[in-house]
Amino acid sequence: MFSTDPVVCIKEASIFQDHNTILGNVTFDIQKGEFVYLVGRTGSGKSSLLKTLYADLPLRVGDITVAGFNIRGIKSGDVPLLRRKLGIIFQDFQLFNDRTVAENLMFVMKATGWSDNVKMRARLAEVLMQVSLGSVEKKMPHQLSGGEQQRVVIARALLNEPQILMADEPTGNLDPEVSHGILKIFQQINNSGTAVLMATHSYGLIKKFPARVLKCEDGKVMDSRMRLLNLLWNTEDWKIRRLEDWKIGRLED
Repeated sequence: MFSTDPVVCIKEASIFQDHNTILGNVTFDIQKGEFVYLVGRTGSGKSSLLKTLYADLPLRVGDITVAGFNIRGIKSGDVPLLRRKLGIIFQDFQLFNDRTVAENLMFVMKATGWSDNVKMRARLAEVLMQVSLGSVEKKMPHQLSGGEQQRVVIARALLNEPQILMADEPTGNLDPEVSHGILKIFQQINNSGTAVLMATHSYGLIKKFPARVLKCEDGKVMDSRMRLLNLLWNTEDWKIRRLEDWKIGRLED
Protein backbone atom coordinates (compact mmCIF):
# COMPACT_ATOMS: atom_id res chain seq x y z
CA MET A 1 0.00 0.00 0.00
CA PHE A 2 1.35 3.44 -0.93
CA SER A 3 2.45 5.50 2.05
CA THR A 4 2.42 9.28 2.26
CA ASP A 5 4.76 9.30 5.28
CA PRO A 6 7.94 11.38 4.93
CA VAL A 7 11.00 9.42 3.83
CA VAL A 8 12.92 11.13 6.68
CA CYS A 9 11.29 12.31 9.91
CA ILE A 10 13.37 13.76 12.77
CA LYS A 11 11.90 14.89 16.07
CA GLU A 12 13.94 16.61 18.80
CA ALA A 13 17.08 14.60 18.00
CA SER A 14 20.62 15.26 19.20
CA ILE A 15 23.51 14.41 16.89
CA PHE A 16 26.82 13.39 18.44
CA GLN A 17 30.46 13.39 17.42
CA ASP A 18 32.14 10.94 19.77
CA HIS A 19 30.65 11.96 23.13
CA ASN A 20 29.99 15.57 22.22
CA THR A 21 26.64 16.94 21.08
CA ILE A 22 27.25 18.65 17.74
CA LEU A 23 23.58 19.37 16.88
CA GLY A 24 20.69 19.66 19.33
CA ASN A 25 16.89 19.66 19.14
CA VAL A 26 16.92 18.74 15.45
CA THR A 27 13.41 18.55 13.99
CA PHE A 28 12.55 18.36 10.29
CA ASP A 29 11.19 15.99 7.70
CA ILE A 30 11.88 15.24 4.05
CA GLN A 31 8.98 14.21 1.87
CA LYS A 32 9.11 11.58 -0.83
CA GLY A 33 10.49 13.11 -4.01
CA GLU A 34 11.87 16.23 -2.30
CA PHE A 35 15.28 17.79 -3.08
CA VAL A 36 17.10 19.28 -0.07
CA TYR A 37 20.57 20.78 0.35
CA LEU A 38 22.47 20.43 3.63
CA VAL A 39 25.00 23.21 4.24
CA GLY A 40 27.27 24.46 7.00
CA ARG A 41 30.88 25.09 7.85
CA THR A 42 33.37 22.24 8.23
CA GLY A 43 32.74 20.63 11.62
CA SER A 44 29.19 21.97 11.88
CA GLY A 45 27.68 18.48 11.94
CA LYS A 46 26.62 17.82 8.33
CA SER A 47 28.45 14.52 7.95
CA SER A 48 27.49 13.39 11.46
CA LEU A 49 23.85 14.07 10.69
CA LEU A 50 24.05 12.03 7.49
CA LYS A 51 25.85 9.19 9.27
CA THR A 52 23.15 9.15 11.93
CA LEU A 53 20.47 8.93 9.26
CA TYR A 54 22.02 5.82 7.70
CA ALA A 55 22.83 4.33 11.14
CA ASP A 56 26.60 4.66 10.99
CA LEU A 57 26.46 6.73 14.19
CA PRO A 58 24.09 5.86 17.06
CA LEU A 59 21.06 7.99 17.87
CA ARG A 60 20.95 8.56 21.64
CA VAL A 61 18.40 11.36 22.02
CA GLY A 62 15.19 11.99 20.08
CA ASP A 63 13.47 10.06 17.31
CA ILE A 64 14.40 9.52 13.68
CA THR A 65 12.57 7.45 11.09
CA VAL A 66 14.19 6.83 7.71
CA ALA A 67 12.47 4.83 4.95
CA GLY A 68 10.20 3.27 7.55
CA PHE A 69 13.01 2.27 9.94
CA ASN A 70 13.22 3.63 13.48
CA ILE A 71 16.87 4.64 13.81
CA ARG A 72 16.98 4.88 17.58
CA GLY A 73 17.91 1.45 18.84
CA ILE A 74 17.94 -0.09 15.37
CA LYS A 75 19.24 -3.66 15.48
CA SER A 76 22.53 -4.37 13.75
CA GLY A 77 20.80 -6.96 11.56
CA ASP A 78 18.37 -4.32 10.30
CA VAL A 79 21.03 -1.82 9.24
CA PRO A 80 21.72 -3.58 5.88
CA LEU A 81 17.96 -3.67 5.24
CA LEU A 82 17.77 0.08 5.92
CA ARG A 83 20.67 0.82 3.60
CA ARG A 84 19.09 -1.13 0.77
CA LYS A 85 16.38 1.54 0.78
CA LEU A 86 18.97 4.33 0.68
CA GLY A 87 21.51 5.42 -1.89
CA ILE A 88 24.65 6.64 -0.13
CA ILE A 89 27.15 8.70 -2.12
CA PHE A 90 30.58 9.61 -0.77
CA GLN A 91 32.95 12.36 -1.85
CA ASP A 92 35.90 9.95 -2.08
CA PHE A 93 34.04 7.48 -4.35
CA GLN A 94 35.01 4.30 -2.39
CA LEU A 95 35.31 2.20 -5.54
CA PHE A 96 37.41 -0.98 -5.68
CA ASN A 97 40.40 0.08 -7.76
CA ASP A 98 41.30 -3.52 -8.70
CA ARG A 99 37.88 -4.24 -10.23
CA THR A 100 36.12 -2.99 -13.33
CA VAL A 101 33.09 -0.74 -13.17
CA ALA A 102 30.84 -3.74 -13.83
CA GLU A 103 32.54 -5.77 -11.10
CA ASN A 104 32.13 -2.90 -8.63
CA LEU A 105 28.40 -2.76 -9.29
CA MET A 106 27.98 -6.54 -9.36
CA PHE A 107 29.67 -6.76 -5.97
CA VAL A 108 27.06 -4.44 -4.46
CA MET A 109 24.17 -6.33 -6.04
CA LYS A 110 25.42 -9.68 -4.76
CA ALA A 111 26.00 -8.18 -1.30
CA THR A 112 22.42 -6.89 -1.21
CA GLY A 113 20.74 -10.13 -2.22
CA TRP A 114 20.67 -10.17 -6.02
CA SER A 115 21.22 -13.66 -7.50
CA ASP A 116 19.75 -13.73 -11.03
CA ASN A 117 22.63 -12.91 -13.38
CA VAL A 118 20.32 -11.89 -16.23
CA LYS A 119 18.47 -9.39 -14.03
CA MET A 120 21.78 -8.17 -12.57
CA ARG A 121 23.26 -7.46 -16.01
CA ALA A 122 20.08 -5.69 -17.07
CA ARG A 123 20.01 -3.51 -13.94
CA LEU A 124 23.72 -2.71 -14.29
CA ALA A 125 23.20 -1.50 -17.86
CA GLU A 126 20.10 0.46 -16.80
CA VAL A 127 21.77 2.46 -14.02
CA LEU A 128 24.85 3.21 -16.14
CA MET A 129 22.62 4.54 -18.90
CA GLN A 130 20.78 6.60 -16.29
CA VAL A 131 24.02 8.47 -15.52
CA SER A 132 25.10 8.61 -19.20
CA LEU A 133 27.88 6.03 -18.88
CA GLY A 134 26.73 3.30 -21.21
CA SER A 135 30.20 2.22 -22.40
CA VAL A 136 32.39 2.00 -19.28
CA GLU A 137 31.50 -1.43 -17.89
CA LYS A 138 34.90 -2.95 -18.65
CA LYS A 139 36.98 0.04 -17.58
CA MET A 140 38.93 0.27 -14.33
CA PRO A 141 38.25 3.25 -12.02
CA HIS A 142 41.68 4.77 -12.71
CA GLN A 143 40.80 4.93 -16.41
CA LEU A 144 37.91 7.29 -15.66
CA SER A 145 37.89 11.01 -14.91
CA GLY A 146 36.77 12.26 -11.49
CA GLY A 147 33.37 13.19 -12.89
CA GLU A 148 32.96 9.76 -14.49
CA GLN A 149 33.92 8.03 -11.24
CA GLN A 150 31.31 10.07 -9.39
CA ARG A 151 28.72 9.03 -11.96
CA VAL A 152 29.63 5.39 -11.32
CA VAL A 153 29.13 6.00 -7.60
CA ILE A 154 25.70 7.51 -8.32
CA ALA A 155 24.84 4.50 -10.50
CA ARG A 156 25.91 2.20 -7.67
CA ALA A 157 23.65 4.09 -5.28
CA LEU A 158 20.68 3.63 -7.65
CA LEU A 159 20.98 -0.14 -7.97
CA ASN A 160 18.32 -0.98 -5.39
CA GLU A 161 15.92 1.81 -6.40
CA PRO A 162 16.35 3.81 -3.18
CA GLN A 163 13.69 6.02 -1.63
CA ILE A 164 16.30 8.70 -0.99
CA LEU A 165 19.85 9.51 -2.09
CA MET A 166 22.13 10.84 0.66
CA ALA A 167 25.18 12.52 -0.81
CA ASP A 168 28.07 13.87 1.27
CA GLU A 169 29.89 16.58 -0.72
CA PRO A 170 29.54 14.67 -4.03
CA THR A 171 31.01 17.56 -6.05
CA GLY A 172 33.69 18.59 -3.54
CA ASN A 173 36.62 17.38 -5.66
CA LEU A 174 35.18 18.31 -9.05
CA ASP A 175 35.52 21.45 -11.15
CA PRO A 176 32.44 23.68 -11.58
CA GLU A 177 31.47 22.47 -15.06
CA VAL A 178 31.61 18.81 -14.03
CA SER A 179 29.79 19.67 -10.79
CA HIS A 180 26.93 21.19 -12.77
CA GLY A 181 26.69 17.99 -14.80
CA ILE A 182 26.49 15.93 -11.61
CA LEU A 183 23.76 18.21 -10.23
CA LYS A 184 21.73 17.77 -13.40
CA ILE A 185 21.91 14.00 -12.90
CA PHE A 186 20.69 14.41 -9.33
CA GLN A 187 17.84 16.56 -10.62
CA GLN A 188 16.86 13.94 -13.20
CA ILE A 189 16.86 11.26 -10.50
CA ASN A 190 14.82 13.52 -8.25
CA ASN A 191 12.34 14.24 -11.04
CA SER A 192 11.72 10.49 -11.31
CA GLY A 193 10.50 10.47 -7.70
CA THR A 194 13.61 9.77 -5.60
CA ALA A 195 14.25 12.17 -2.71
CA VAL A 196 17.72 13.74 -2.50
CA LEU A 197 19.58 15.06 0.56
CA MET A 198 22.86 16.58 -0.54
CA ALA A 199 25.53 18.06 1.70
CA THR A 200 27.55 20.72 -0.08
CA HIS A 201 29.88 23.68 0.41
CA SER A 202 29.11 24.98 -3.07
CA TYR A 203 26.73 27.89 -2.77
CA GLY A 204 27.23 28.45 -6.49
CA LEU A 205 25.38 25.18 -7.10
CA ILE A 206 22.55 26.26 -4.80
CA LYS A 207 22.29 29.56 -6.64
CA LYS A 208 22.19 27.83 -10.02
CA PHE A 209 19.93 24.94 -8.92
CA PRO A 210 17.78 26.37 -6.10
CA ALA A 211 15.91 24.10 -3.69
CA ARG A 212 15.11 23.84 0.02
CA VAL A 213 18.16 24.31 2.27
CA LEU A 214 18.95 22.97 5.74
CA LYS A 215 21.82 24.84 7.42
CA CYS A 216 23.88 23.49 10.33
CA GLU A 217 25.04 26.41 12.45
CA ASP A 218 25.72 27.03 16.15
CA GLY A 219 24.54 23.56 17.12
CA LYS A 220 21.18 23.86 15.33
CA VAL A 221 19.65 22.93 11.99
CA MET A 222 17.80 25.83 10.36
CA ASP A 223 15.34 25.33 7.54
CA SER A 224 14.75 27.66 4.57
CA ARG A 225 11.18 26.37 4.53
CA MET A 226 10.65 28.10 7.87
CA ARG A 227 12.90 31.17 7.84
CA LEU A 228 15.27 33.31 5.80
CA LEU A 229 18.83 31.97 5.88
CA ASN A 230 22.14 33.71 5.29
CA LEU A 231 24.81 31.93 3.29
CA LEU A 232 28.35 33.10 2.66
CA TRP A 233 28.61 33.94 -1.02
CA ASN A 234 31.84 35.43 -2.36
CA THR A 235 32.66 36.81 1.14
CA GLU A 236 29.25 38.52 1.31
CA ASP A 237 26.08 37.34 3.00
CA TRP A 238 23.86 35.68 0.45
CA LYS A 239 20.29 35.36 1.64
CA ILE A 240 18.01 32.46 0.92
CA ARG A 241 14.37 33.34 1.11
CA ARG A 242 11.69 30.98 2.27
CA LEU A 243 10.80 28.02 0.08
CA GLU A 244 7.76 29.79 -1.35
CA ASP A 245 10.11 32.38 -2.87
CA TRP A 246 12.44 29.67 -4.20
CA LYS A 247 9.56 28.19 -6.15
CA ILE A 248 9.12 31.37 -8.16
CA GLY A 249 12.86 31.90 -8.48
CA ARG A 250 13.23 34.95 -6.24
CA LEU A 251 16.48 35.79 -4.46
CA GLU A 252 17.02 38.71 -2.15
CA ASP A 253 19.93 40.94 -3.10
